[in-house]
Amino acid sequence: MLDETLLDAPDALALADRRGLLRGAAEAGARVRTAARHASEAGIAELRPEGRPRAVLVAGPGTAAAGVADLVGALAGAAAPVIRLRPTGVAPAAGALRWALPGWAGSVDLLLLPTTDGSEPGLALLAEQAYRRGITVVAVAPKESPLAESVDGSRGLIVPMAMAPHETAEEYAETLAASPGALWALFTPLLALLDRVGLVEAPPEALEQVADRLDRTAERCGPAIATYSNPAKTLAAELADSLPLVWTEGEAAGPAGRRFAAVLAELAGLPALVAELPEALPAHGMLLTGDYAAGADPEDFFRDRVEEPQALRARVVLLRDRPAEGNALSAAPAARELALGHGTAISELEPDEGSALENLAELLAVTDFAAVYLALAAAAHTPE
Repeated sequence: MLDETLLDAPDALALADRRGLLRGAAEAGARVRTAARHASEAGIAELRPEGRPRAVLVAGPGTAAAGVADLVGALAGAAAPVIRLRPTGVAPAAGALRWALPGWAGSVDLLLLPTTDGSEPGLALLAEQAYRRGITVVAVAPKESPLAESVDGSRGLIVPMAMAPHETAEEYAETLAASPGALWALFTPLLALLDRVGLVEAPPEALEQVADRLDRTAERCGPAIATYSNPAKTLAAELADSLPLVWTEGEAAGPAGRRFAAVLAELAGLPALVAELPEALPAHGMLLTGDYAAGADPEDFFRDRVEEPQALRARVVLLRDRPAEGNALSAAPAARELALGHGTAISELEPDEGSALENLAELLAVTDFAAVYLALAAAAHTPE
């Protein structure tokens, strides 16, 4: 059970935050500004591409790289296919991972290498293969990492990953790879690059607006803001002891929902299922009537309160990247009707008005903060 008093105790949250997750969430806007500056200093603003790439390949380890690939694919849309190269290996350790280029990849394609580590030999080998095939390579990695040294120069373009002054690359890679700061440190330079090659609209002023929206969201979701007026703490309290069914609507909401499910599992140890509307309704409908149904008796008289903890109950999280009002094609009304018809509670989240990038940033920020609060609540109840 979540101790909701913890959410309104900033000192207790800080004590439980041994990995600096709250700091990473709060500094997301600053991270965007630093990463945009690094991209400019690396020469991205001066690039003069001859045309759009045929396809964009993305390779990197962990939740952050997977999220970047998903976000790039959603924003690029039909402009070019975005393909994530998934690693293989006997373990998730940097030295064991390997990536392979598709047989068709060639000089008209673009390879992106986002990583918070930079010591992966497999990525260096991939960059070498891409160089031999004439594929353009752009990496975002810690400065002076082995990958940065192997890509820099004639073999590709390296953008140093944005880190706070108090962080080291080793600390960042080991403990913060799934943190909000990691996502924006890797994602922002690639947004600037994709703007230059014509796949995404993300000029410098748009990135500054994203940073401003992240700052404003951090003010609303920070640890000093009480739960009743804090959307992230409210969402965390609602999801405690539940099985979140994350239903998304809109191109930007899809990757935001998938990242939310990933960080809930990785940071908070909370399983979640995610699907896009309207397919989510038949895909998850049976979960609202079976063992996870809200109508199942959570206060079974014969349940041992010590040996048999309360079972998870489904709760719908409806994420939209724009207001549903006035949208005749929205499946949100049908989603509410299905959930409420089975007595299942709904948490709804949609951003304020703004550009597609700003709306995406707000969804990511609120859900990241919520996942962090749930992770800190779990850490506070875990003996050292």
